[in-house]
Amino acid sequence: MKRSELVDSGATPTEIQALLVGSENVPVTMRIPKNLRDAAKDAAKLYLNDSSSARWRLASRRARRP
Repeated sequence: MKRSELVDSGATPTEIQALLVGSENVPVTMRIPKNLRDAAKDAAKLYLNDSSSARWRLASRRARRP
């Protein structure tokens, strides 16, 4: 059954979501300009560094508690 058929038949959002989650994966190829790709890589590095340092600060605070 297609998603459009579910919507037309008045299916609940939960039923529609179940169809989307249960479907098979399909590979997709996208062409992205190199400068946009490089910017996304840099943003990901910053995010990982920020979240890693935030976890480290949180862990060190917990370790200092009596």
